[in-house]
Amino acid sequence: MEQQVVIITGAGSGIGRETAKLLATKDKALVLVDFDERSGQDTLNAVKEHQQQAIFVQADVSKSQDVKKYVDAAKEAFGRIDAFINNAGILSPPSLLGDLDEETFDRVISVNLKGAFLGLKYVLKEMEQRQSGVIVNTASAAGIQGQPHMGGYSASKHGVIGLTKTAAIEYGPSGVRVNAICPGGVITNMTKGFESSPEENGPLRRLANPTEIANVIAFLISEESSYVNGAVVTIDGGLTS
Repeated sequence: MEQQVVIITGAGSGIGRETAKLLATKDKALVLVDFDERSGQDTLNAVKEHQQQAIFVQADVSKSQDVKKYVDAAKEAFGRIDAFINNAGILSPPSLLGDLDEETFDRVISVNLKGAFLGLKYVLKEMEQRQSGVIVNTASAAGIQGQPHMGGYSASKHGVIGLTKTAAIEYGPSGVRVNAICPGGVITNMTKGFESSPEENGPLRRLANPTEIANVIAFLISEESSYVNGAVVTIDGGLTS
């Protein structure tokens, strides 16, 4: 069986980094993408303990030329793209919608929604040509239900789910599967400062470890999930039940 070639955006920390580390132990060739070059290189160093077939590409996912750059780098290094973990995203400081400034809203939409769209735009074309591939978009529990003080973020993640369902319908006939994951609260650097009570974290009364999210992603890009397409997979401890 050919080694699976996987692109991971937002690979420098959190869910992206833990997914990269897990997939490195499963003999995946990895293209690690992050805006922060230092953190991306740190992830590259971590995965190379298990997998030498890995590269890092610095990119701003909200810019078309940067997205094209990481797609081209994957093709140049490994010849194809088998799986795409469309994961990069940002949070913004908590704010009521009426107090949310336009610049902050635009930035969240640009990275979380436009970035997801651009990744899909360029990767889907490659996968369609090969008539195979699998994509996992990182949405959020905030993409399923509204979240107070997170209006821009919630809007962006609702949009990611819409893109996921559309892509699954459009490209399923070409042999490409597209699914979304919806984590609840996860222990990452990005969520530091967003304190919540145990009750606010859902029935399990805790936040997720990034590895718990990575395990689901690994399943979704595997042949074990070969009939899963257009799914919105909640990984939130029952928060949105």
